[in-house]
Amino acid sequence: MITTDFIDDENHTDSGQQEEIQKLLSFAYDYLKQEQDAEVSISFVGEEEIREINRNYRDRDQVTDVISFALEDEEDNLIHEDALRTLGDIIVCTKRAGEQASEYGHSYRRELLFLTLHGFLHLLGYDHMEDEDEREMNTLQDEILDAFGVSREV
Repeated sequence: MITTDFIDDENHTDSGQQEEIQKLLSFAYDYLKQEQDAEVSISFVGEEEIREINRNYRDRDQVTDVISFALEDEEDNLIHEDALRTLGDIIVCTKRAGEQASEYGHSYRRELLFLTLHGFLHLLGYDHMEDEDEREMNTLQDEILDAFGVSREV
């Protein structure tokens, strides 16, 4: 089971969107056969905030769509054996999500779900630094979204 903590101080999303994201991440976690209960934090921000985060933590002074910060590494990070597995933080720029939805010809809903899932997979150790890893991650994203019932047309 995934527990999500949503941070959206400027009301970039509504409760329905957050509920669907929660359902998608729970579905993806089960799809990936992850068994230990875990938590993730998801923040929705504007362009200036994500640009600042991108500049400060990734040395890229530009707006981006999603950034994730994994809290796990190869070692066991549990503070206490009864503590939830803490995966990390996902930060989504909703304005960029809207722009990309228009650019790619699909709905804002699909783009918001895609970006959140993309960040979530990063928290679970997937990346796209190498071509083979990128193909694996892209295939997995498409499989999960399709199985969840979200197509490019939706």
